[in-house]
Amino acid sequence: MADQAFQVDLRGVVDLLSRHLYASPRVYLRELLQNAVDAITARGGGGGRVVVETGGGTLRVHDDGVGLTADEVHTLLATIGRSSKRDDLGFARHDFLGQFGIGLLSAFLVADEIEVVSRSARGGEAVRWTGRSEGSYRVEPGERDEPGTTVTLRPRQGSAELLSAPVVAELARAYGSLLPVDLVVDGATVTGDGPPWRASHPDPASRRRALERYCEELYGFTPFDVVDLEVAEAGLTGVAFVLPEPVSPTARSAHRVYLKRMLLAESVQGLLPDWAFFVRCVVDAGELRPTASREALFEDELLESARQGLGEVLRQWLVRLSETDPARLRGFLRLHQLGVKAMALHDDDMLRIVDRWMDYETSAGPMTLREFRRRHPEGRFTGSVEEFRRLSAVAGAQGVGLVNGGYVHDTEIIERLPDLDPDVRLTRLDAAELTTTFGVLDPAAELALRPFLAAAQRAVERLGCEVVVRDFDPASLPALYLTSRDAQFRDELTRAREEAGELWADVLGAVGASTGLERPQLVLNYRNPLTRRVTALGEGGPVEPAVQALYGQALLLGHHPLRPADTAVLNRSFIGLLEWAVHSPEATQ
Repeated sequence: MADQAFQVDLRGVVDLLSRHLYASPRVYLRELLQNAVDAITARGGGGGRVVVETGGGTLRVHDDGVGLTADEVHTLLATIGRSSKRDDLGFARHDFLGQFGIGLLSAFLVADEIEVVSRSARGGEAVRWTGRSEGSYRVEPGERDEPGTTVTLRPRQGSAELLSAPVVAELARAYGSLLPVDLVVDGATVTGDGPPWRASHPDPASRRRALERYCEELYGFTPFDVVDLEVAEAGLTGVAFVLPEPVSPTARSAHRVYLKRMLLAESVQGLLPDWAFFVRCVVDAGELRPTASREALFEDELLESARQGLGEVLRQWLVRLSETDPARLRGFLRLHQLGVKAMALHDDDMLRIVDRWMDYETSAGPMTLREFRRRHPEGRFTGSVEEFRRLSAVAGAQGVGLVNGGYVHDTEIIERLPDLDPDVRLTRLDAAELTTTFGVLDPAAELALRPFLAAAQRAVERLGCEVVVRDFDPASLPALYLTSRDAQFRDELTRAREEAGELWADVLGAVGASTGLERPQLVLNYRNPLTRRVTALGEGGPVEPAVQALYGQALLLGHHPLRPADTAVLNRSFIGLLEWAVHSPEATQ
């Protein structure tokens, strides 16, 4: 049996294009312009002209390109999906905008009939090709005096607005304003002098103002700065506009991308590294490949290389800013510190910028990491914001410098500092270390407090806590709950064992038994007047509820998580102190 050819349902193909390939039927004009520019490029000689006319219920696109012979019309316009035929006829992919053999089909998104009249610059008579959306076409002699092509569309029902003069003019300006040929729409020239970043200006200041106005027209904001972009490998040039306001790093950056000076799309994602969320770009690329819909960039090695190249340009801009305009760099860091921190995780130059110029929260006030290390050679940092807020005042009062490393990327950045200087000694704080900086009581006072300490220990024994008395600043703080990283691990292990099944509870219990972890400490501040009065309570006094109340207050002030047992003790201590106050002899007098 002989092989049979597939029968193509053209209407079904058009429906597929409109529903699943193109985001909007508005792309039809871009495809027609691409075909026209390709034809002009194929003819050579430079220049060229594309004229778009509306009126009388039709749209006409004229070009003075290479044109087509009758045989070429059959080959190019009647074979769906065979873009290789373009190459056979001299339309080499590298030099042309259209790279997929579906260009003219997009016109069926807005019209039921397409008429193409063409005359080849290589000789021969004009030819007319008429294609219909149900899948038929006709080729016959046409009328055209000069080489070139005219495409005529008559809108299908419901598409008249897309072929109206205002919409066509808007689409032509959007897609074709940078084209290297003259583009005229209803007598008005749409193309200008090419990409704005390539325009000539009398001085850098004039160029900067012109690009700022361009940004305002496109994006509606005056940029913090303008950065020139170039990646030779991708044939890419353009500009990046630095956002003047903070933006979420999770926001998807969208950029305006031209391919060979034809607009690809206004909201292309994936052009820059994820950390470069603080810029919006306008670029023109000669080598990057579009997807089949020509509304996004094809993800390949060249795009990845271009992405890295653009990231390197932005990185070098920041390095130059740090060397030439530190005040402006600080302003940028206040706006977009997260992007720079993300770079600093992997890039030593960015790490130096963060170390030297970015302010961190410390126990001595805001300052850079470099300045902090100069003041506190043996400084410490915390791994969470809560821990810093809990301990910064106490650490500062003891002369221990503390940096807040709890914000995004901060801990990783601090831990990377030895990559710049092996002598860096900025280590993570273990809260239990603070007790070694507190003052101890004299032997006589410590001996006198033994009965109280025994009673206090009984009050919190079930809570897994050890009570000690120390002398430290600030005096306004009556008690401090300190837990080492080992103790925190033990608490997490205990909670996990309580929530686990019988098998895992036994395993976790064995792990906990093997660690020999120390317990958290409730450090009572003997310098605080209230604490001194509590330690002076005799046998008849409310030692247990008072110590439990100090325990609860220390947990709350330190933003520690409250276990059910902690909540119960806090409530019980409040009731106990209230009952003692109501029934005490002083209260009844």
